[in-house]
Amino acid sequence: MKKLMVMLCGAFLSVFILTGLAQAADKLAYIDLSRTFSEYSKTKEYDKKLTDKENSYVAERDKKLGEFNTLKDKFALLSDKDKETKKTELESKAKSLKDFVTQREADLRKDQEDKMKDILKDIQDAVKEYSEKSGITMVFNDRVLVYQTKTMDITSNVIEILNKKK
Repeated sequence: MKKLMVMLCGAFLSVFILTGLAQAADKLAYIDLSRTFSEYSKTKEYDKKLTDKENSYVAERDKKLGEFNTLKDKFALLSDKDKETKKTELESKAKSLKDFVTQREADLRKDQEDKMKDILKDIQDAVKEYSEKSGITMVFNDRVLVYQTKTMDITSNVIEILNKKK
């Protein structure tokens, strides 16, 4: 009798646990992050701004490089005595050009990183919004999945939310 009671309790507990697990099953989805990123209108706007900024930098750098090359050409034509006096000026110009290039490239990199963070935050917020409305408990990046079915792809829905918020 005691064995029967233990078996019945075990069976009841198993059914209870399995039912609980079945009800707690997560609703999963995935997103194509690179497609979302490239189709988001803010990405295109930021790309244009960064390209304009980079073009402005390149024009300014080319101007400074032209000035440096002109000075260097004039330097080559000087006598040895005059070269000694102009050497410091040429070295100063070279250092200034190098510092300019280093600083502008760092600025462009920082701007790009900031924009990426901003866009990724927007995407994360849109994924959260869509997931909460749809009862999705986990969303994966499609790159980490070995196999996925298209019915679990929420990329288009997220892109729609992102581009509506504009």
